[in-house]
Amino acid sequence: MSNQHPRQLSITDFTYDLPEDRIAQFPLEVRDQSRLLLCRQGKISDGQFKDLATVLPPQAMLVFNDTKVVQARLRFQKATGGMIELFCLEPLEPVREVQVAMQQTYSVVWKCLVGNNKRWKDSRLEMPLGPYPQDGTLWAERLAPAEEGYAIHFTWSPGELTFAEILEKAGLLPLPPYMNRDAEVSDQDRYQTVYAAEKGAVAAPTAGLHFTPDLLERIQQQGHQQAFVTLHVGAGTFKPVKADLMQYHYMHGEQLNVSRQMIEKLLHHLGKPIIPVGTTSMRTLESLYWLGAGISLGLLPPEDEEELVLPQWFPYDVRTTLSVQEALEALLHYLDENQLPYLQATTRILIAPGYSFKLCTGLITNFHQPQSTLLLLVAALIGPTWQKVYKHALANGYRFLSYGDSSLLLP
Repeated sequence: MSNQHPRQLSITDFTYDLPEDRIAQFPLEVRDQSRLLLCRQGKISDGQFKDLATVLPPQAMLVFNDTKVVQARLRFQKATGGMIELFCLEPLEPVREVQVAMQQTYSVVWKCLVGNNKRWKDSRLEMPLGPYPQDGTLWAERLAPAEEGYAIHFTWSPGELTFAEILEKAGLLPLPPYMNRDAEVSDQDRYQTVYAAEKGAVAAPTAGLHFTPDLLERIQQQGHQQAFVTLHVGAGTFKPVKADLMQYHYMHGEQLNVSRQMIEKLLHHLGKPIIPVGTTSMRTLESLYWLGAGISLGLLPPEDEEELVLPQWFPYDVRTTLSVQEALEALLHYLDENQLPYLQATTRILIAPGYSFKLCTGLITNFHQPQSTLLLLVAALIGPTWQKVYKHALANGYRFLSYGDSSLLLP
């Protein structure tokens, strides 16, 4: 592992040639029929995802992200025939917590990306919620520019509908930009995990797309545990790194929710394998340590803020000898003090080579885009072996990205 500070990393060192035809455009017919590349201490072998239960280390705890993708793309047709697309990123008012914002009625303000912004001349856009007038209407009004987008005020009639219901009626499923296609009927099912529960993601936690109820049962029968966290995947997960050095790359924030029971479960499992399913689960688990450390050291939340936000460089800038147990106990104490049933925070953590893992002992993940922060995370876990893994996957016909094949990485 390099001694170089992650700020000094150049993203061009984390690249490989990904031919177009290796990007999976559609999922396989059966979820667990995908292939599984196993990399155990640098040794690579090929298998099938359906056999995952037999290759996991003994007494492993798999940690799943149960976020649910919402139909976050709203296409408003102008009277002149032009199209304005609003891509809902995160709530701004009256609440910033995704799960609560989804239950708002009458009106909300969200940060959105605006497609065709220059053509938006009207004061507000409107869209029917169905073929009949009584089905209702959605209106959108552009307020002020917000970081990488605009604050958009949505109002609707009938006002008793929740914003989640509005998106279900009026929105489109946001497939990753590299698929270059609109969602089809089959995507409604296949671009969600079978355990998706909490609405709020604008991209699927794709490592989980390979699991079936039957496979989950077999994993349990083998003596492995299953646990759930929620991290609402943001569009920033696809944000390309354009900076020469990572210190100039601004990491996107994503909201996480972790129950008290989950933190207790982790405490009881320390010392045994903890394997996140996907990079989002890994970012959540590692963020828990640093949030606990920050609270324990009195550094989080900052004095002028109530919100818990984990900055991207926090793990590299804060020196602490706090054990994982102490950090998780600090989180439980924080929940007790504030009478909270679950931890809600925003994480901007950047996991890159040079990072020291606190909770995670492996990772189940798909194959990621060249020069992405997700590839940096993989390199942080298995070191330079990532090149060997990707070379093997390319040479052996693995399918890449969201609908592609999977890997189990055990350093």
